[in-house]
Amino acid sequence: MSKRKAGHGFAEAPEELLVVGEGFSLADVDASSTPGFHGGKSVGEAILAERDAHLADLQEKLFAEGRTGGRRSLLLVLQGMDTSGKGGMVSHVVSAVDVQGVQHAAFRAPTDEEKRHDFLWRIEKRLPEPGMLGCFDRSHYEDVLIHRVHGWADAGELERRYAAIQDFEVRLADRGTSVLKVMLHISRDEQKRRLEARLDDPTKYWKYSSDDVSERVHWDAYMEAYDVALRRTSMPSAPWYVVPADSKWYSRMVVQELLVAELERLDPQWPPASFDIEEEKRRLAGS
Repeated sequence: MSKRKAGHGFAEAPEELLVVGEGFSLADVDASSTPGFHGGKSVGEAILAERDAHLADLQEKLFAEGRTGGRRSLLLVLQGMDTSGKGGMVSHVVSAVDVQGVQHAAFRAPTDEEKRHDFLWRIEKRLPEPGMLGCFDRSHYEDVLIHRVHGWADAGELERRYAAIQDFEVRLADRGTSVLKVMLHISRDEQKRRLEARLDDPTKYWKYSSDDVSERVHWDAYMEAYDVALRRTSMPSAPWYVVPADSKWYSRMVVQELLVAELERLDPQWPPASFDIEEEKRRLAGS
């Protein structure tokens, strides 16, 4: 991974600072921290708003490229415990780009039909088309996280799935789909505060699920499952980034910057005209 100059409030580029690499341990990540950024919330929110236009411009170029024969696309995978901010990431970061260039998929419990296939079957059906920014709210990683926590898959099957995910993401890279994987890392105490806030706000009742409280009993097991999955499946062609998410403004700013960094690496360009410009001007003038 090539070095990229830090900037826009960061002392170090987030893609260098937050990537899961050798020696990584989720236990070492403070969910309430703001690594690499020394400003406060107001500064972070200002940077987020300022960078929207640049993100949108890069994404539009990728979209235009895909509509004129290009094969590249970008897939943002968002994982995290309930209330970690996955939905907010879509509405506050991804929404800055042109909606016609976005393919969003929110994966919940598999249907009976999906259960009759391998776990990657339903994922393959929702991959971004050329030129598109795909966004997965949860993903194929549910099948190694919740299955490990609840013992729905044995050790041998989990090993098969880790290997299958690695092969799958390598194939995506080979076909021209860049994979950007983000774990929004929230603390147990912050999740409790956010769940309490939902119970105190009638406009948020629809977001609340009693299952969220039930799953809190397994918090340590989930952290262990994430730690293993992150280390096993973070690859140069599809790295994981662990983003502290107790501060929503920080996590949104980081994910925006990760998207910008990946699109700048792809460096999409406006497609050249496939017609004689001067001839078309003459035809239009005489019409």
